[in-house]
Amino acid sequence: MKPSFEFNDPLQLRQIINGFQVSRIILTAYEIDVFTGIKPGGSSSVFVAKQIKTDARATDRLMNALCAIGLLEKRNGTFYNTAFSEKYLSRKSPHYLQGLMHSVSMWDTWGTMTEMIRTGKSQRNKIKSRTSEKWSEAFIGAMHERASLQATNLLDKLDLKNRHCFLDIGGGSGVYSMDFVKRNVKNKATVFDLPDIIPITKQYIKKEGLSKRFSFISGDYNNDAFGESYDLAFLSAIIHINSVAQNSKLIKKCFNALNSGGIIVIQDHVMEEDRTAPFAGALFAMNMLVATECGDTYTESEIKKWLKDAGFTKIKRIETFNNAMIIGEKA
Repeated sequence: MKPSFEFNDPLQLRQIINGFQVSRIILTAYEIDVFTGIKPGGSSSVFVAKQIKTDARATDRLMNALCAIGLLEKRNGTFYNTAFSEKYLSRKSPHYLQGLMHSVSMWDTWGTMTEMIRTGKSQRNKIKSRTSEKWSEAFIGAMHERASLQATNLLDKLDLKNRHCFLDIGGGSGVYSMDFVKRNVKNKATVFDLPDIIPITKQYIKKEGLSKRFSFISGDYNNDAFGESYDLAFLSAIIHINSVAQNSKLIKKCFNALNSGGIIVIQDHVMEEDRTAPFAGALFAMNMLVATECGDTYTESEIKKWLKDAGFTKIKRIETFNNAMIIGEKA
């Protein structure tokens, strides 16, 4: 597969390397709420600094840089949000990109990459932790934003005929489960996730008015039971968190939880056999190195082996937006 970049001169390399500067400026502005602090009719940097409780001079320079980037405008000393930043980066907007806070957290973990590569061990426990609740809300928000764009299209690719009981493992906001239950009045779903995540899940589902169609199980999917009699076990963005041994065990648990004729759906990065492509998956493997103890991105042959070992048959692959689904059936 053709590489994502072709390097021809040192200047091009420097431009890519220095791209982190623009990213850090945007993330800082997002984190301290610069865009929310600007009034619809424009504001001075001094006013914004008072609103968000930051240093006036530093805030002014940050806002000037945001103008250079193209996320703010400055006219006669007054700063204005652009149409884009007003829509997506101000908390006052219904389209606010809440999930970007997860990228702020990722900045911290990616900064440990050199030491991780040297030692082979994640350094995430050495990072000054943000509050667990805020991290969880940001993470679930990021996953919800991304999944909301593809949930309907993804489930449209599945054979859901006579399948009415959905197990969403590590379901987060429940975005895929909600799409499933909306398709048929007989459909119901169970979301299994960590004890600190389930309260967040319930908020998303309550907002959609679907609480009566849902059950919830709090626990650790590596150690706790899922229950049984499900028609579909759904694992979206789950296997990359785990080791090979953990995934093998998890998929066997899914097999035991399914009815005869039930299916397992694994939606994730699926790597080429030499692991150099796709590009997004290769980068994500690095994210798993710095952010987890044993996570990785896996190849199609690895995933299919876990399914076969668990007893699944009729295994197939379906392409999705930028990942893939591997599906198996319990006879």
